[in-house]
This record gives sequence, structure tokens and C-alpha cells, in this order.
Amino acid sequence: MGQLSDYSKQDLRLSGKSPFVIKVKRASHQLLRFGWEQALSCLFPVVIFASLAITQFLPLPFLPRYDWLLIIFVMMQWWMVRAGIETRDELKVITLFHLIGLTLELFKVNMESWTYPEEGYSKVLGVPLYSGFMYASVASYLCQAWRRLDVELIKWPPFWVVVPLASAIYMNFFWHHFWIDVRWWLSGLVIIVFWRSWVTYVVGGKRYRMPIALSFVLIGFFIWIAENIATFFGAWKYPNQTDAWSLVHLGKVSSWLLLVIVSFLIVATLKLVKGKTRNAGE
Repeated sequence: MGQLSDYSKQDLRLSGKSPFVIKVKRASHQLLRFGWEQALSCLFPVVIFASLAITQFLPLPFLPRYDWLLIIFVMMQWWMVRAGIETRDELKVITLFHLIGLTLELFKVNMESWTYPEEGYSKVLGVPLYSGFMYASVASYLCQAWRRLDVELIKWPPFWVVVPLASAIYMNFFWHHFWIDVRWWLSGLVIIVFWRSWVTYVVGGKRYRMPIALSFVLIGFFIWIAENIATFFGAWKYPNQTDAWSLVHLGKVSSWLLLVIVSFLIVATLKLVKGKTRNAGE
């Protein structure tokens, strides 16, 4: 006899109970599995938050805090690749996001959108180099979740649509300081372009699906929550947080939403290109 599937085993354990109770138990079990896979995918962001908290309340000797954060994040990235938690291809994607994020930080800080008030040897034009890892951690999460949940894209728009859209969203973070802010036009364009697109993922052997646009919103919202935690621990400061910490304006969700879209589009495009290259070589 073949082995019973997880669901068959569950059905045996839950036999004699009402269909509603069985559905609730099964849904709860799947939700816990999904949460666990998400937690494993967030390993790099968790290390970032833990480091921000620890160095805020327990200063380390010899070097300024920003420099210790850079050392910790570099060592963590090295260990994740060394331990096989992240692949070399994923490291390339993460490095790309580090550079994209650092470029944005250099511009935004010098436009006085936010500041890094503490001292550090690894600061360049007012921006500590560790800041790029906060963007890289988003890419790390996406790569990890993609692999752990066996993500697949349904009705993904063509390359010639995705790349210009991602580029326009990223460039709007710069040009809205000198021109009009077209984020809402771009958001509307995202809805139009991805109206029929879905993302599917596997939890406990069962495949689920979700509209791409909804996944963007959910990830963006949770990054906004993470941003509040990061600013509370002094990762950076907005002008309204100079004297005392306060909640990051809810309007920032739109900014993170667009940044998540850029991140997702880059990761998805590279994954698709890698998949086509692999299939062509077989």
C-alpha cells in the first residue's frame, strides 16, 4: 500500500467530527504551515530588526552603531549563502536590490526626505552603507518565499510591458521631487496590466492562488508595519520623528506598495528568464 497523504491522515484523525469542524481544523493547519514558511522566508529581515533593537539598547564597543550593523548584515548574508539557505543566483538578485536601494537612499537623504542622524565610518553622503541591506532583505524574502512555496505565475504580462512599468515606478521616486507625482497613475496602470494575472503557491501539498495585485498590497502593508518598527529602533528618521518617534504616515503604504511592485517584477522577470534558460539547455 502507498503512503497516506497529509490530507488523508488528517481525515482519519478528524473522522467522526462535523464537516465544519473538519474544514476549520484543516484551514487552521494550512494557515500555520503557511505562516511557518513565511517566517522562514523572513530570516534576513528578522536579523535586521533584531540587530537594530539590540544595538539601540546595548551599544557595541569600538565602532559606531551604523558600522556594526553593516558588519552584522554582511556576515549574515555570507552565512546564508555558505549554509545553502540562499543560492548564488539569489545573491546576485539581492546584490542588485542593495545597489538599487542604496541609490535611492543617497538621493532621498540629500533631498531631506529622511535622515540618518548617528555617526559612522561607513556613511557616504550622509547614508550608512547598511541601509542597502534593508532593501536587499525584501529581495531575500521574495526569493525565499518563491522557492519555499513553489510560486508560479499565471498570465504574466510580456517582458516589454513589465520592464518599462517597473522602470517608471522606480524613476517616479526621483522625478516627483522636480515634476508631478504620478504614483496614482502608475498604480492604476498596475491594476490594468495585472488585472488577469495570478500567483499560485503550494502549502502542505495543496496549491492555492491569489490575484497578483492583492499580493502586492499585502506585502506593501506588512513592510509599512516593518518600517514603523525600524524607525522606532532608530534605523532612520523622518522629519516628523526628529524630536520623538511617531507612527509613519499611512500614506507611506503607497510608496512601499510601488517599491514592492518593482521588487516583485524584477524577481519575477529574472526567475522567468532563468527558467527559460534552464529549459533551453535541457
